[in-house]
Amino acid sequence: MVLVYISVGSNINRDFNIRGGLRGLAEHFGALTLSSVYESEAVGFCGDPFYNMVVGAETDLSIGDCIRLLKQIEDQYGRVRGAEKFSGRTLDLDLLTYDQVICDTPVQLPRGEITENAFVLWPLAEIAAEQIHPVTGQSYAALWQAYNKSQKLWPIDFSWSD
Repeated sequence: MVLVYISVGSNINRDFNIRGGLRGLAEHFGALTLSSVYESEAVGFCGDPFYNMVVGAETDLSIGDCIRLLKQIEDQYGRVRGAEKFSGRTLDLDLLTYDQVICDTPVQLPRGEITENAFVLWPLAEIAAEQIHPVTGQSYAALWQAYNKSQKLWPIDFSWSD
């Protein structure tokens, strides 16, 4: 079994899509470790605020199979393929890490967004504080403590069960 971390985000029908994404992940991965849900301003474009969180899970799936599964769950919640990179999302599921694997294909791992975006790093540091970033060699807690970019986000009350 490998340990994976997945970012979850939505700025369209946020409650519905985040809950649906979590149900889909739980259905395929079983037990999940959930960060708090954070609300944040859209980054890179003018749009509605996002809900973001990070989920930890264990899996036997390959990296490619994980990515296909995440895309399948996104598609179930109306994800539009081919939309602009910086645009609204019904559901965005990104594989952040796959154990300590470093690669560029079939996807960049670890994802660059980990060190660039507070809405990824803060929730990751919350649930994987002592885990080590495979490239920087620092813990996610240390990376979050040293984070100095200006991004506005705040934890919200959110219950994912129906």
